[in-house]
Amino acid sequence: MRQAESPTDSPAIRVLVVEDHTVVRQAFCLLLADARYGIEVVGEAGDGVEAVALAQALQPDVIVMDLLMPMMGGIEATQVILRQNADARVLVLTSDENEVDALAAIRAGAMGFVPKRASVDELMHTIHSVALDQLVVPRALAARLVAAPPPDVSAALTPPVLTTRELEVLAGIVRGQSNREIAHALNLSTATVRTHISHLLPKLGVANRTQAAINATALGLLEEKDERVRNI
Repeated sequence: MRQAESPTDSPAIRVLVVEDHTVVRQAFCLLLADARYGIEVVGEAGDGVEAVALAQALQPDVIVMDLLMPMMGGIEATQVILRQNADARVLVLTSDENEVDALAAIRAGAMGFVPKRASVDELMHTIHSVALDQLVVPRALAARLVAAPPPDVSAALTPPVLTTRELEVLAGIVRGQSNREIAHALNLSTATVRTHISHLLPKLGVANRTQAAINATALGLLEEKDERVRNI
């Protein structure tokens, strides 16, 4: 597992906590507020509707999202938030029995999944990783994502045409690299990487990097890239 930056390496990560159970939410916020973790809780939401409003108003670095909530569930809230801001980073926090819903949330664009039984260290590492634009999905869940791609991907007639550079950036996204890591690997600026991502997302018919990674794997785009390289 890639090591996330320590709290002393960067400013505090601004987190919005979304959980409908008040006691659980408050306890979670107290845990995150520990200065050792380099996290600042900037808001709390008790349902999906409130989460959408606060996400737009506060623009947090990471949104820790429960799935089963009144008024609007976590999956729908994730979709709405990402329609409003494609750069939003949603981390799904759920119980083991809700893994099917977690899978749906990741397909909707959530960047990470962490079970409520996870240790404090695992939780903090995941939050820091997601804040760095890294996808954090358990291996078993990732296998299910690839094995059962969304219907719109399966039905696609032809893969999109991407430039060589867009394919290189896409490969970094699939590997779970942050924009900064992709930029370093390709000797580009982070602004240039963001520009390439903004170009390749509509070509893939997706709204965010999570969906881009899923579609790229399902369509075999990077396999095709490797084949072209071997044939040159």
